[in-house]
Amino acid sequence: MPQPLTDPPVRLKVEHLTRAFGGSPVVNDVSLEVAPGQVTCLLGPSGCGKSTTLRMIAGVERPDSGRIAIDGRIVCEGSLFLPPEARSVGLMFQDFALFPHLTVAQNVAFGLRGPREEKMRRVDDLLERVNLSGYGPKHPHQLSGGEQQRVALARALAPRPRVMLMDEPFSGLDNRLRDGIRDTTLEILKEEGAAVLLVTHEPDEALRMGDEIALMRAGRIVQRGSPYNVYNAPVDRAAAAFFSDVNVIRGVSRGALTDTPFGEFLTPGHPDGAEVEIVIRPQHLKIDFDRGGRGPNPTPADGAAARGTVVRARFLGRESLVEFAMDGDGSRLTASVPNVFLPRPGTALWLMIRRDRCFVFAARH
Repeated sequence: MPQPLTDPPVRLKVEHLTRAFGGSPVVNDVSLEVAPGQVTCLLGPSGCGKSTTLRMIAGVERPDSGRIAIDGRIVCEGSLFLPPEARSVGLMFQDFALFPHLTVAQNVAFGLRGPREEKMRRVDDLLERVNLSGYGPKHPHQLSGGEQQRVALARALAPRPRVMLMDEPFSGLDNRLRDGIRDTTLEILKEEGAAVLLVTHEPDEALRMGDEIALMRAGRIVQRGSPYNVYNAPVDRAAAAFFSDVNVIRGVSRGALTDTPFGEFLTPGHPDGAEVEIVIRPQHLKIDFDRGGRGPNPTPADGAAARGTVVRARFLGRESLVEFAMDGDGSRLTASVPNVFLPRPGTALWLMIRRDRCFVFAARH
């Protein structure tokens, strides 16, 4: 008989973690779970509490309240507070913090215990996996930034931690190196089976690396889910705008419908007279040409077309951004187009909005 499906085991479990400084909450009731081999990205703007959360899990910051457990063993609750070395966690930060007086091999072996031969086998294996075979005798000052980052990864993985905590580990790297090193790091972390909590303020990094994203704002996790769901079903306008530029069309909901220059939008759940914001990303605006003052016919998928005048167009390499001043109210909307599309300022064009790519939220005041 087929075996029943079971949820993956929880390696790291954080419950109701809270920390305040000077009476102001920095981390406020944060809870999350990470399974072995899973990468959860704690994503949010600077100052939202991400790094403080990570430090509390690592054991270098004491929470005011909450519980932290690793493999079901409580490492922090109330008066119980185990130090970092008793938690089986690996740490990687933006500052690689390699010991300058030690060789690469000595840096990687620093946290290892046991017979020398066994430690050297582990060091050699990790250096090979991070593509640094033969670098053992070198010192950190002889390495590039990317090579130092890989040594830091090998050192953090050497003791086989059950949980890997990473705080902006790639932000100091050149953009040309970053993607390749991210991919190498992710592959090795998956092979090791560690539960990974990665702190970042870069949405692209979270989308690229995360199995799950926990979006944090003002000390709280406001949304958790797969990268696809967090991107395509944001909880509010700020969540949508954190991942990309957005266009906002304002209106008033009446009878679960809101009338706009682009036709009516379904706005269920909003009472009559409520102000709403219809949010759409630039890549989901469709552009059509002006035909003697007329645009394309309305469709169920795209609604009615509205005319605008090009304010400026910019080529960004993989796409072009075209900014419009809309007829009537003069509001500004931006559309992105793959490859090169650079209409002259003053050109009249028509825009349509994909209904299935819109988000409707209560208006912010």
